[in-house]
Amino acid sequence: MFPTEILDCIRRALNEDIGTGDATTLSIVPPDATMRGQIIAKQDGVIAGLDVARAAYVLLDSSVDFSAQVADGSRVARAGVLALVSGRTSSLLTAERTALNFLGRMSGIATLTRQFVDAVAGTRAVILDTRKTAPGLRLVDKLAVKFGGGGNHRIGLYDMILIKDNHIDYAGGIEEAVRRARASNSGLQIEVEARTLEDVKVALDLDVERILLDNMSVSMMAEAVRLTNGRAKLEASGNVTLETVRRIAETGVDFISVGALTHSAKVFDVSFDYLG
Repeated sequence: MFPTEILDCIRRALNEDIGTGDATTLSIVPPDATMRGQIIAKQDGVIAGLDVARAAYVLLDSSVDFSAQVADGSRVARAGVLALVSGRTSSLLTAERTALNFLGRMSGIATLTRQFVDAVAGTRAVILDTRKTAPGLRLVDKLAVKFGGGGNHRIGLYDMILIKDNHIDYAGGIEEAVRRARASNSGLQIEVEARTLEDVKVALDLDVERILLDNMSVSMMAEAVRLTNGRAKLEASGNVTLETVRRIAETGVDFISVGALTHSAKVFDVSFDYLG
């Protein structure tokens, strides 16, 4: 269903919330009581995390029935029913907050991502996330970006070589940093951060696969696209907003990475309502 890492995230969240037991529910609800409930969207947006919410209930109690009424990645309207849930009352009430926390966070990320994706529609640019995720929730946050229509940059430090400014400064220059990276024989794609157009030229001469244009002006990015002429993939990065992303995309860059997708998305408002 999910990678083990995501299931572990859900288990940790349940354990964090429940601790030694749900004191309120245990004191009020008989063990054999059952109930039905529904999860409602309280705003317009894009839903992500229904399967994660289902897992939060089922990992606590495998007899819970969770019936999603929409698909992850769907646009929904305020007051729309997202899922119907039934089972032991104690299980539904105890897992409620954990399920809603994941659903709200993931849907907030997906909603913001879709806004950026829509803003660059018709251009070649792909909206990417970054590693600016909540600690311990990397795969959850990046899954939400995908449901919003965005793409995932590297998942961690292990699946791409990204030579950034501090690596370059430590090595004494782009040429030496790239030489050392290639000498490692990792087989990984190499991306180099360029702070100036001269850096772009140096990276191109080194035949790197990808160049990150760091905090460049729109005019500089357009010139970088002209200089590159398809010889490497170009990624724009640095303080990208909904107000600026279209202009950046129109320069012709291949990727636009947006840290705000995961570090600044507003939690999507959802609620769980008792039906009987």
